Order: sequence, then C-alpha cells, then structure tokens
Amino acid sequence: MGIVAGIDSSGTGTTVVVCDTGSGAVLRQTHAPHPLPGGEGAGTPTEVDPEAWLLSLGEAAKSGMLEGVEAIGVSGQQHGMLALDAGGALVRPALLWNDKRAQIQAADLTEELGGPGAWAEAVGAVPQAAYPVAKLRWLARHEPASAQRTAQVLLPHDWLVWQLMGRPQRRTTDRGDASGTGYWSAATGRWRTDIVELALGHPVQLPEVLAPAEPAGRTPEGLLISAGTGDNMAAALGLGVGPGDAVVSLGAAGTVFAVHHHALSDPSGMITSFADATGRHLPVVHTRNAVRVLRGTAELLGTDLAGLSELAMRSTPGSYGLVLLPYLEGERTPDLPHTAGTLHGLRRESMKPEHLARAAFEGMLCGLADALDVLRARGVEVRRIFLLGPAGDLPAVRSMAPALLGAQLVVPPPGEYAALGAARQAAWSLGVVNGTDSPEQPPYWHPADYAVVEPGEDDGPIGHSVRQQYVSVREQTHPGAFPG
Repeated sequence: MGIVAGIDSSGTGTTVVVCDTGSGAVLRQTHAPHPLPGGEGAGTPTEVDPEAWLLSLGEAAKSGMLEGVEAIGVSGQQHGMLALDAGGALVRPALLWNDKRAQIQAADLTEELGGPGAWAEAVGAVPQAAYPVAKLRWLARHEPASAQRTAQVLLPHDWLVWQLMGRPQRRTTDRGDASGTGYWSAATGRWRTDIVELALGHPVQLPEVLAPAEPAGRTPEGLLISAGTGDNMAAALGLGVGPGDAVVSLGAAGTVFAVHHHALSDPSGMITSFADATGRHLPVVHTRNAVRVLRGTAELLGTDLAGLSELAMRSTPGSYGLVLLPYLEGERTPDLPHTAGTLHGLRRESMKPEHLARAAFEGMLCGLADALDVLRARGVEVRRIFLLGPAGDLPAVRSMAPALLGAQLVVPPPGEYAALGAARQAAWSLGVVNGTDSPEQPPYWHPADYAVVEPGEDDGPIGHSVRQQYVSVREQTHPGAFPG
C-alpha cells in the first residue's frame, strides 16, 4: 500500500493530511493560514489574490510533508469565482463564497430566466449572491472592462489543480463543485453555456468536467492529481456517508443534505440539487437559524451554551407548552425572509428559565426537522443522521435530536473531513490508474470512532408530540408556509 495526500483550501487556510491508501489512517497532518490582506485581525476577505492560496499551501507542505506521496486530491471552498483572460491571467482578484454584493444580480437573473421554477428545472438551483452565475452578472454590471476581458472561468479548486499541474492547456473540474456554479446541471451533467452568456454577456471557456475517479493529470514531478471537488462534497466523502445518510451541520445557520441516487428539481427553491464526489447527488436544504438561536437564548438567560444545555435538561419534552419558532434572521426553509421569531404558549407555570432553554433547543431542532422533511417528502431515505459542529456535543442536543429528527444520530469527532475526503479521492484515482480499484466505488476506509445515539423506546411518541405542537404553532402563525 502507498500513501496519498488531501489538501483542503478553505476560506482561512490550507490543511494537508497524508493518509495510508489501504486504511485511510492519517499519518501526517498540518495547517497553514492564508496570508490575509491587511494582516492578522483583518477578518475573512470576500475577495483575494489566489496566490495567497499557493503561499499557504507551500507553507503547509514544507518540511517533507509530501515525502513518499503518490497522489494528491484537492478540496476547495465552494462558490468562489476566478475570471481569467484568454492567456490564463487573472483579470481581477478571486470573488469568494461570502461576497454578498451580487444579491440584486441574483434576483435579476432569477426573473430573466422565468422565475425559481425555471431555474430549478434548468440547473437544480435558484441563483444566490454566493453563486458564480450571480458574480458573473455583478462583474458585467460593475466592472465591465474586467468582464469584457474574461475568457475563462474557474472555481478555487480548479485553479489550484491547474497550478499544481504546471498550468497546462487543459482545465478541469468535477461534477460536485460544478453543481454549485448556477450554470451546470446535476440532472443532465452538462454546462448551461447559454446561462453563462446570459449572466456575463458573452461566452467563455469552461473547464472539462471529470468523472469522479478520473485523474486531472500529473504534476511536473509526476504525482497523480485527482479531479478534486468542493469542500462540502469532500467532507461527505471524508465522513463516508452514503445512501440512507443525511448530514446536519450546526453552524449559526443550518445545512441539511443527504446522499441520493437522483437529482431533484424543486420549483419552490427550498432544495438545491448539488452533485457529490462519487457519481451520486447531494440535495441540500438550508435554514438561516441554528446555533444562533441557542446563543441568543443563552445571552438572554445570562449563561453560555453549556449552561443553556444544563438548564434545558431540567425541563421536560414540550417545554411546558412553550414553543419557539426560531426565525430570528427570517427563514429560508420555509421561505419567510422578512419574518421574526415567535415565542408561543406563555403561562405562569412555563415562565421559567429551564423551559425557555428547552424551547430554544426544541425550536432549533424542529426547524432542522422541517428541512429534513422537505427531503423525505421527495423520496430521500434517511436512516441515520451525521451531526456536525461543536453544538452536537451538547447533552441537550444529543438527548433531543434522535426523537425530533427521527433517526439514529452519528456524532463524528472533530476532524479535517474535507482534507480527508480529498485524500480518499486521490487514493481512488490512484487505484483506478493502477488497476486495483473500480471507478464505480471509492475505496473503503475505516470510519472514525463515531459516537452513535440510538432513538430510545419512547422517543418516537415523544418526538411526534413535540413536533405536532411545533407544527401547530407554525401553521397558526404562518399558514401555508410549506406548500402542500
């Protein structure tokens, strides 16, 4: 057996893991921050000279980090956009996923193609400010000289792979990262060049979309480079999720996605139809409110997340009738962008800190359960749920989530799963090239030591009762919020 490396270039730094190809065991790991414009404390930039990524990668890979490596995989931050001229030179700094300047352009494009339903049918996603398709329109409207020079468009992982291979004539990407552009269809597996032209005003060269195990090429030193992918797809590959698995990511906002055999077209726009890094699909549903609900409630009660969890465990399911609709920042699922949160059911006996604390956890988890139900209603099977984020370690979350989310709960330990997924992809490509692995299935790697929480005997009825209480308040407050 050999060794491979996975590189994850995130919004803030580069992580490199070196793994055994047979077991997936991490042999070496390192990290280096991206040099930020303005130095430390400047915050996460919304645009950057991508040379910073190469400097960070060089720092992370020094001191023999890649010694003995036979293949490399690259994971990159999704939704970034690099505009290049006909000679391959950047026409401006890269626009990153967190650049929100294209909100008006995203709305304009949505209308120009015929509304959310037309976009869902065309590419499986309704334009958002983060997507490259909206960034292209922003470029055309605000920097027309740069737009006119743009002859090629790459994503961050595409550009890094191209650089590692010595900037060859051929540019490549993968179906996972391509599905986040707003102009590639996971259902048809094709670029929508007409949409690119609609956004930018003229056609451009787009990278070749590789099959999941197909290598992009080799470095000048002869190292195999796999196709690479976006960070979410790489993380799914690193976690080892498959059909029947869903992932719930607990950040300030929430992200719910599952592995599915088919692309889903959703006219409501609640489901974004991404592809994964294995040939399957990753339908995604977003909520605007997750851990921010817990933090806000903790601040109100003068405690922290651990204290909030402890308080919540003193209450009982249903929070003595308190229901918190957790729409503190408006909501995306359901589509209530301008609403606010609601606290319902105040009575003298329910006006205690522990009941409000539990209502916050139940409200957050019921909101995420709504997102899971959007996927389930479209035939996505969910047998177990991977719970990501530090909040997954809170006793209140582990206690309530199996009942409210309706499945076995898997809580992975902290890890660099995007880098690990990139390494697994590299091992897959290497195995296919060497004739030891099938192009249909990535190599099996031993999973991490996951904590598994099984639903208890009473969790079904309890979860149903709490969800019914929540849904009743939601429908009373926002009738018809979920179509059908």
